Amino acid sequence: MPVSTDIEVTVKTAYVEAQSDPQQDRYVFSYTITIANHGDRPSQLLNRHWIISDASGGVEEVRGEGVVGQQPRLLPGQAFEYTSGAILQTPVGSMHGEYEFADDNGERFEVAIAPFSLSMPNLVH
Repeated sequence: MPVSTDIEVTVKTAYVEAQSDPQQDRYVFSYTITIANHGDRPSQLLNRHWIISDASGGVEEVRGEGVVGQQPRLLPGQAFEYTSGAILQTPVGSMHGEYEFADDNGERFEVAIAPFSLSMPNLVH
């Protein structure tokens, strides 16, 4: 499947202390994703694929339709933002993956999501 650079994905992460329980090896993180269409063709996000890793070598793979129950269609110049979360068994981890899009002609393409860190604050100096 072709890979597109017309769609830009940016990520902001946060540790959710109120939902975490380090005594139980439960570390909750939120991530806010902004997906911007810098290309010249409308494109719709169809599917997501995430690989979530923790510091102990645990890996979870997530595949599904859309994001947060939606399959946003982005016109050129438009952006879509959503927030979701991940629960790790360690205070540090990472995520990466890809989105599958289709343009209005039905041509499907992938957009890579570069690895990003999930880390409890003040853990790494």
